[in-house]
Amino acid sequence: MLVTRHVLAASSAYATPYYIVRTMNPGPVIMITSGIHGNETASMAAAQKLADDCATGRRVIHRGTLIIVPRVNQQAYAKKIRGKPDLNRTFPRRSSGKAKHPLAAAVFQLARKHEADWWLDLHEANGLSQLSPRVLGQTLITNPGSSSVPICRSVIERMNRSISMRKHHFNLKRHELPGSARTAASKVLKAKSVTVETCWSLKRAVRIKYQTEIVHHFLREIGML
Repeated sequence: MLVTRHVLAASSAYATPYYIVRTMNPGPVIMITSGIHGNETASMAAAQKLADDCATGRRVIHRGTLIIVPRVNQQAYAKKIRGKPDLNRTFPRRSSGKAKHPLAAAVFQLARKHEADWWLDLHEANGLSQLSPRVLGQTLITNPGSSSVPICRSVIERMNRSISMRKHHFNLKRHELPGSARTAASKVLKAKSVTVETCWSLKRAVRIKYQTEIVHHFLREIGML
């Protein structure tokens, strides 16, 4: 396993580090992004932890390629804001379309260059989905008709078995969000794509734990761990 550090959009104001984890064995290419919204810091911490664990050998990927962009939107992160404009509305909306923001274009080009089979986009949201279907906290979201659904269900089942408080359980949601990384990955790249949403009202350490465990479950289900 080889871990290399690179810089996305290196010659621009949007420069941000990313990591590529390569193995000796053929397998899927998994893209993991976090920090598309600059105030969702627990998801960023989980993504950075995964990169650090791979770099130090604490986490070993056995096959395929893993690409991790822990803090996509550095400018929004510096201000601890969601981002203006909302970067997750600026990704390509059709095969012939282009991203509406240079940072979204750079992230999308990275996924396209490596022919990502999966794209996990880590986020945080308000509310507990077990208490209200109108909120996104504690959900996995994929596009309608996505072939990722069986693995999403398996990950949710594994997570919920380990969470004692039922109101903290995860749910599956299926909808398109034009301009989002998830929907662009699904419709343009034909990748299996999932948005991971933990709930802001939970302690930060718990959110990091949930994000980390969800990513690990996906990697196991896909056969990379």
